[in-house]
Amino acid sequence: MNIKGKKVVVFGGTSGIGSATIKLLIKSKASKIYAISRNPKKLKVRYKNLILESVDVLDENNVKNLFKKIGPYDVLISTATGGERAVGPFLTMDMNGYKNSFDKVWGYANVIRYGIKNLNKNGNVVLVSGSPARKPKAGFVAISSAGGAVEAFVRAITKELAPIRINLVSPGVIDTPMSPLKGKARKAFYKNATKENIIKRAGSAEEVAKAILFVIENDFITGATIDVDGGWISS
Repeated sequence: MNIKGKKVVVFGGTSGIGSATIKLLIKSKASKIYAISRNPKKLKVRYKNLILESVDVLDENNVKNLFKKIGPYDVLISTATGGERAVGPFLTMDMNGYKNSFDKVWGYANVIRYGIKNLNKNGNVVLVSGSPARKPKAGFVAISSAGGAVEAFVRAITKELAPIRINLVSPGVIDTPMSPLKGKARKAFYKNATKENIIKRAGSAEEVAKAILFVIENDFITGATIDVDGGWISS
């Protein structure tokens, strides 16, 4: 697939990986890009064919109505987490925090359920998972469980969606605005978080975005998980 001239929908497209993906789509000359999140004003990028929309992926009716408004399109991308995810030991974790971590799954389910109808049959879907889905570290029980559910969901519906392709991009530790830390504390956090990886640094949002564009453009990939993790899974 050549992105030039294509109509692309990006949920979670206003910060971090989503924002980086928007920038690459602009460079690739997509004809129209929808950047969707709960707070689209966060996106600083401007483009004549960039449309900002405010939608919570957990609100089924709003998601359904948005796709009716968008009409036919070519590529569906979602990096939306659905909300906060719990971190810490399971045995002392707030159970509501654990349950709410699965909002990522419900958000993806809504986006695909209501977005597939108008998606070009030669188009494709890209979702974002995460390395903890297959190799969790201490304190990542909730994130691992939700990520594992996302990966199982994609594998299960790949044949059902065909000929539309669907793939996952699985980031490791990525330096994005999701971390509130600054200065030395931020550097120390990422150094510690990646010390066991083969590539001992945090990845960038742009490096993940490049993987998203790779699976969009490669017509021979479907049902796959592409790791962009500095060797987290292999270490």
